[in-house]
Order: sequence, then structure tokens, then C-alpha cells
Amino acid sequence: MIRPHATITAALFALAPAVLADAAATRHAVARLRPHHGQRLTRYINWICPVIWQPRRRAILAALATLAFGAPAHGEGDLVRGAQAARACMECHSFAPGRHMTGPSLAGVWGRKAGTAAGFARYSDALKRSGLVWDERHLDEWLTNPAGTVPGNAMDFPGIADARTRADLLAYLKAVSSGRVSAPDRGLPNLKEADAASQVTAIRYCGDTYRLTTADGKTHAFWEFNLRFKTDGSAEGPPAGKPVLLGTGMRGDRAAVVFSRPEEISGFIRRQCA
Repeated sequence: MIRPHATITAALFALAPAVLADAAATRHAVARLRPHHGQRLTRYINWICPVIWQPRRRAILAALATLAFGAPAHGEGDLVRGAQAARACMECHSFAPGRHMTGPSLAGVWGRKAGTAAGFARYSDALKRSGLVWDERHLDEWLTNPAGTVPGNAMDFPGIADARTRADLLAYLKAVSSGRVSAPDRGLPNLKEADAASQVTAIRYCGDTYRLTTADGKTHAFWEFNLRFKTDGSAEGPPAGKPVLLGTGMRGDRAAVVFSRPEEISGFIRRQCA
């Protein structure tokens, strides 16, 4: 996290190395600065100037004024570290507009009223009634302790105890929301582009086994407990009547068949043992 007094020191030595009358005195003077808000920096100008040659006073004042009104009061989070911290968010959220997962899309979250992401229907009543707006203060409180910030909310997340990690993540969320940086798209695959090996053409059920035939002519057998049936009605979901087979890890013995609509499921499965 960048600290204001460190930024001032760097600016002085980078912008005006030739105008420092006494480098040691300047470093000592700047080291004593601990302003809590950027607006307070200007009050220190007259105190710093005795150790700087007067003809260069305006240049230093301009540099400090830029820092005063351009730097956040509590330092600035690191975007690279913030992007790394955001990986944990991507387990349940996407950054693509309108692409909701377990949680709502985080696209444009900065400045948005809690519980209002268009198209997301799984908000808890507690969050919708909270009246929170996702600004720096409320997001920091939420990321610290979601359950304490909004009791009864539905997000199963313990919070982030480390203040620097939260600051980095906040900086990243703000930068993504404003369009300054682009978040990676790690959402679900586009099932409309599934290949023949994944396109399911028939499902037979016998005993405790499902046998799936795919468009490449192959048959895949699954123990009934290891096969799940899901739906994806999004723009990236499968075409109507053309479910897609997805592996779900382990050793290839677990999978999911994704349909475009729930009413397709029972009509697609045939009880057949021969």
C-alpha cells in the first residue's frame, strides 16, 4: 500500500534533485509528515520550503498539490495483488455483465445498491433490505465480515481479515467497474459450441446405470449416483433439445448433463435395458 509521506519523498527527489539545498534536511522534514488526508498536504508547504531553494517553490507546490488531490486518503491498493485476491471471488462470481453464477455478476459493482444486480434472483431478503451502497467503506466492512455486516445474508464466506488484501481487492473492484482494467472471463463454457463428443443424443436408464450416447457415436456408462442433470438457460447454454455432457472431475466417473430447460429432462431419458 502506498503511503502519502513515501510518495512525497519520491516526488521531491525525482522531480527536483538539483534544487534540494540540503538533502538530509529535506529527508528529515518529509519523514515527519504523516497527514491523514491529502487535503492537509498544502499546509506543510511553507514548512518544507525553507530547505528548498525559493525559485523552485512553485514546481514543488504543483507536484504536492497533484499528490494531495490525486491520492486516496488511506493509500492505494495494488491492482496486481488485487487481481490475485479476486480469484477467490471467481469461484462464485463472474465479472461479465449479466453473467450470474452462485452469486451475482461483479461487473459494475462499485457504487451499486446492494441486492439490485439486474437479472439476479437469489438475493437474501436481509441484503435487499440492507440499503447498503457498495462504496469503499461498505465493501470493506462486507469483505471483513459479511455475516456481521448484514446478518442473515446468504453468502457463505468468512471474510478477509488482512487489511492490505482487502485494500488491494477494493482497488481492483473499483478499477474493473470503471473500465480501467479488464477482468479475465472465467465463467462457464459456451455450451452452444460443444463438439460432437459432448453432444448427448440419447440417455438410457437401467438398474443403477445411465448410458449416454453422444453425437460421435460413443456410449458412456455412469453409476446413477455419479451423474447429475442440470439446466443452463443463459445465452451460453445448450440449444433446445441438445443437452451437453460435461465431466466433473474425479477419474472420469462423474459427469453432468446440461439441458436448456428443465422440462426436457424427463422426456429425454428412456428406461431401457436391452
